[in-house]
Amino acid sequence: MQSAITASEDRMKKTVANLKDEFSSLRTGRASAALFDKIRVDYYGDKSPLSQVANISVPEARLIVIQPWDKAMIAEIEKAIRSSELSLNPSNDGKVIRISIPPLTEERRKELAKVAKNHAEQSRVAVRNIRRDGNDELKKLLKEGKLTEDEESRASEELQKVTDSYITKINQVLEEKEKEIMEV
Repeated sequence: MQSAITASEDRMKKTVANLKDEFSSLRTGRASAALFDKIRVDYYGDKSPLSQVANISVPEARLIVIQPWDKAMIAEIEKAIRSSELSLNPSNDGKVIRISIPPLTEERRKELAKVAKNHAEQSRVAVRNIRRDGNDELKKLLKEGKLTEDEESRASEELQKVTDSYITKINQVLEEKEKEIMEV
């Protein structure tokens, strides 16, 4: 009984962590090295994460500096950034790439907020599906005679409380991200 609840809770934790990861790659008005987590660079025939071929730093709120470990990689890194969905315009001086993060337009802020809400809703659906799987597991244990009806009912209520707490966490994460997106 407790293992079904614990397993469900572990999966819910992963869902919230995944949502935070998704949100870290959503561009807001301020510079962040996490924006480049999903960018892959062609490194001698292999697609490597940008963070494995260059040092990414944020010296100012609206500036990102990317310093490749191999100077020959500058063109590849620039190409990967330009072709990404971040809509950024990198410039280089032969040694480092500088990216100025422009302030977001009101329209773009609303689009990003909508994308964030969509990610959050997918996470809420995932948490509810995990709850359903947990309840199915409890019903299976009841049929097998490993649980009484009272125990199954209590466990189901506990699972619902866990689900509610994770839905609340998702809503809090969304609220923080929306605040970050909408601030000028």
